[in-house]
Amino acid sequence: MPLLRRAYELWRELESAAGQKLLHVTGVAEIGPPDGMLVRGTLAAARLHALRHEVLAAADVMRRFPAFRLPPDHVAVVQPDGGFLQAEPSIHAMLALAQAAGAVLRTGETVRAIEPRAGGGRVVTDRAVIDTGSAIIAAGPWIGSLLPDLSVPLRVTRQVMAWFKPSEPALFAPGHFPVFLIESRHGIHYGLPPFGGAGIKVAKHHHRDERVDPDAHDRTVSAADEALIRAALADHLPAANGELLDATTCLYTMTPDGDFLIDRLPGAPQVIVASPCSGHGFKFAPVVGEILADLATVGATRHDLARFSLARFGRA
Repeated sequence: MPLLRRAYELWRELESAAGQKLLHVTGVAEIGPPDGMLVRGTLAAARLHALRHEVLAAADVMRRFPAFRLPPDHVAVVQPDGGFLQAEPSIHAMLALAQAAGAVLRTGETVRAIEPRAGGGRVVTDRAVIDTGSAIIAAGPWIGSLLPDLSVPLRVTRQVMAWFKPSEPALFAPGHFPVFLIESRHGIHYGLPPFGGAGIKVAKHHHRDERVDPDAHDRTVSAADEALIRAALADHLPAANGELLDATTCLYTMTPDGDFLIDRLPGAPQVIVASPCSGHGFKFAPVVGEILADLATVGATRHDLARFSLARFGRA
């Protein structure tokens, strides 16, 4: 939560610097049985950190957000400050501001290896060898291939997200429908209200346990993939269970405990490894960037990184 609070500040700073809105506050409803993992965890965090929230019974949730159909024993923890980010515009804004500040972007270039060296690091690509004072490895699902000796068993999983055309668009109009997570017999699903002409985005969260190769995973979306999402829509959001408008895959890079990994490489403190992933990392991008920049340039950060260390997984 301390990192998330700082992330909110930095997203607003980024919006101001970029001159565009990126963070859209819609409220977030986290729904499920009172004794389920989702509601218990959300409520505990909200109370511990004094976050604005209210707990609604199923009937009250459906009165406020009529698109939902919930079992009578379900409840929702509703937090008014939640929302969603426009991912691609956010990345473009960060890249543009980095270039304006003097960064050199090298795209379409494959990194082959990261090598510690005396006083710095060496980045070997398919085009060049680049010697640096320090190196940050934030390569998502490719961290394992760049650091094969890393002791942490990072697990890369394939996820599917889809956009659906609502049968009753008025139920999902701005102000009438929040970002949501719902825990049900189908697992945990999340979704975002329609935005920018797209449909309702819905995906199953952590629905696969197998490992995939990030360079060779199946990028097609099958009928079985779609069915995993539609099962939850049919039960709990029937007005969203319309025509499939689009679908795509993404990759989660999971640590064993589902938390981030941000640390210096053992024996090579000039090389910093960052896997702020595990399926929930993007919202933290600005504050993780702040941390990594501080570690690389001044050697320390004001943020507490103990819970993100390599040491928690044993000797690295």
